[in-house]
Formats: sequence, structure tokens, C-alpha cells
Amino acid sequence: MPTTTYPCLWFDGDAEEAATFYASVVPGSSVDKVWRSPADTPSGPAGDVLVVDFTLAGQRVQGLNGGPEFRFTEAVSMVVEVDDQAEVDRLWEALTADGGEPGPCGWCKDRWGLSWQVVPTRLNELLDDPDPERARRAMEAMLQMQKIDVAALERAADGG
Repeated sequence: MPTTTYPCLWFDGDAEEAATFYASVVPGSSVDKVWRSPADTPSGPAGDVLVVDFTLAGQRVQGLNGGPEFRFTEAVSMVVEVDDQAEVDRLWEALTADGGEPGPCGWCKDRWGLSWQVVPTRLNELLDDPDPERARRAMEAMLQMQKIDVAALERAADGG
């Protein structure tokens, strides 16, 4: 069997709820397996959900109910690259609902405190524009945003 790597996200008892939410919000996602603890652990009694394997847009991820000891920080984030403004808006609304919060430059946190970057493909195209002035103007506009606004990026890149 080949060696594989995938992220493991630490939750305080609600890994299954989080995985189910993520699978409902991110296209191409699913909850694949729920592992129950065969014995008492520091994070809970035997029979409680210990680990949840899920897929986010084709990427394997694991959620661990490890307890309250560790919290998410911005040092790790999930990047979701999307095709258009409608998908930016939909994901942003879902991720910031119920206790989530907006952040700068397309970043937000969900209700568990996990950071997400909701990135329209057009942002990357504009930042990689062969005209360095267009790219600079797009970058400066993005730095002023919370949720990314593709039309505003286009206007800024065009000098408007």
C-alpha cells in the first residue's frame, strides 16, 4: 500500500457534526466513516465518536474528537477555490453562519474556529496578470476586502 498523507482536524466532541456540515457545503464532499471508541479515552467514554473520515472536494480529511485541549488557529486554513461570485457568496454565507466570522482578504472562520480562504479563480488570474500594474491594483483592492468581490477586483485592475 502506498504512503498517503491527509490532514487531521482536532475537535472538542463535534467532529461528526462538523464533517457533516462541511460535506453539505463543499461540492464533491462526503462523510465516509465514523469510528467509535472501543474504550474510554481522555476525550470521552467507549462508544462515543472518536474519529470521522470525510472527503472535502475530493481530498481526504480526518476529524478527531480530541477534547478541549487544542483550538484552531489561522496558522492552518482550508482553501476553497471557486469558479464565480455566486459560489463565493454561497460558501461565505454558510461558513460564517451560526457563530462563524468574516476575516480579511477572503478569509473567514466557521463556527468551530477553523479558518477558510474562499478564493475565486479570477483573483488568482488577476494577481498573476502579465501587466504588473493590473496585478498590483487587484492586490491592493483585495487587501481592502473581507469577502472577495470579483467585480470590484476587475474594476480595480482596470484602473477604475
